[in-house]
Amino acid sequence: MSLYVTEAQVADLLTPTDARVAVHASLERLARGVVDNPARVRAALPGGVFGVMPCVDRELGYAGLKTYAWLPGGTPFLVVLFSIDRAELVAVVEADTLGQRRTAGASAVAARLLAREGPATLGVFGCGRQAASHVAALREALPSLERVVVSGRNEDAVASFCKLYGCEVAADSREAGECDVVVTATTATDPVLRGEWLRSGALVLAIGANDPAARELDDVVLERTALVCTDSREQAREEAGDLIDPARRGGLDWANVRELQDLVAGGAAARESEDDIVLFKSNGLAAWDLAAAARVVELLS
Repeated sequence: MSLYVTEAQVADLLTPTDARVAVHASLERLARGVVDNPARVRAALPGGVFGVMPCVDRELGYAGLKTYAWLPGGTPFLVVLFSIDRAELVAVVEADTLGQRRTAGASAVAARLLAREGPATLGVFGCGRQAASHVAALREALPSLERVVVSGRNEDAVASFCKLYGCEVAADSREAGECDVVVTATTATDPVLRGEWLRSGALVLAIGANDPAARELDDVVLERTALVCTDSREQAREEAGDLIDPARRGGLDWANVRELQDLVAGGAAARESEDDIVLFKSNGLAAWDLAAAARVVELLS
């Protein structure tokens, strides 16, 4: 009998560690070529967009997809898992929380690989659910963190977020941008992070701006970055405005952009110097959704 898994069950079962481990294993399988992960397909809805993200993970034993309807009234997300071996529907998983945690899990994987030794400070732009998931995931992945400072447009929302998650309100945007690790998890269409703020050796984890016309990072971030990494060059070339615009103007060569799966597999160099500024631009892969959903199903068994 097929499972139907609710948001509450996902929230109870899928810890930051579970999500990070599932995403890491997914990236290893991607590097070995046993996962087919086509780019996201989008179709217009009145006032929104319908997204479908297909994937086949032959080693994990699942084919499936993540799908969502981005609408003014909200955004329902689902992951559907089919067993390859048994040719049956295994589970339908409500996937809003799952999506937040797998995205944060991927950032945690990137941070373990790309952050300089012993990062002590985390700066977060944004105070929504993705920001909350990243605070939890990065505290778990980087135990050396001592301070988390948060910057956002709404002072009351930032203050409430900081009280709830044990963070500090940034004195200004610069303070968040001067941390060892900087997360941009916003819905901004214009840059919130300036490259002039970045300290030597910083790691930037850019999560938002999954639209060719949107930017979270200014040009100076890209100019100062020694290594640019993303989850999928193919997908980034279609939807990562933070990379598309600089590449169009000659400020970024796509051939030099690394994929996270190659770093996980050890087939490409991570940072070469503790002083390098490094960027991971995340767009989100269906392979991560399948892996996280499979872990939830496993925990329910």
